[in-house]
Amino acid sequence: MQTTRTARRELSERKRNTLERLGRERDIWVSTAHPDRGPHQVPLWFWWDGHAVWMCTGEATATARNIRDDPRVRLALPDTFDVVLLKGRAIRFPAERVPGEAADGFADKFGWDPRTEEAAFVYLRIEPETVLAWRGETELGGRVLMRDGAWLG
Repeated sequence: MQTTRTARRELSERKRNTLERLGRERDIWVSTAHPDRGPHQVPLWFWWDGHAVWMCTGEATATARNIRDDPRVRLALPDTFDVVLLKGRAIRFPAERVPGEAADGFADKFGWDPRTEEAAFVYLRIEPETVLAWRGETELGGRVLMRDGAWLG
C-alpha cells in the first residue's frame, strides 16, 4: 500500500512524471456533457503523441455525440494518489479521415485498428489547454502545470 505522505516535487519533476505517464498509461477517464442529460464519464484507451491525447470511440456513443455538440472535455488518468487532470477541446475525425500517424500510433499501442472495423468509429484529438498534477496535500499548491496551452516553468 502506498503512503499518502510524499515529498513535494518541483514543477519540472511533476511535468516530467506527467509526460511519462501520458506516454505509458493505457486508460484515461473522459468527461463530456449533454445540455439536457448532463455529465457523462467513461474510460477509454488513449495514445499520447507528445502534444495531444488521441482516443477512439464508436460514432454512436454518448461521448461522440456530446463532443459533436460541445467539444469541451476533461480527462483524468486513473490514479487518485498521483492525480493528473487535463482540460481541452476535442476535435473529431471519422476513421476514414484521421491522420495516418495518429491512427497508426493508436493501432501500434493497442494492436487494434478501428479503421478496419465495419462499425463507424470516430477518433478524438484533445490538445490540453490546462494540466493539473499532484500527489497528496503537499502538492495542491502549485498543481497547475499548463495554463492556456502553455507549460509553466
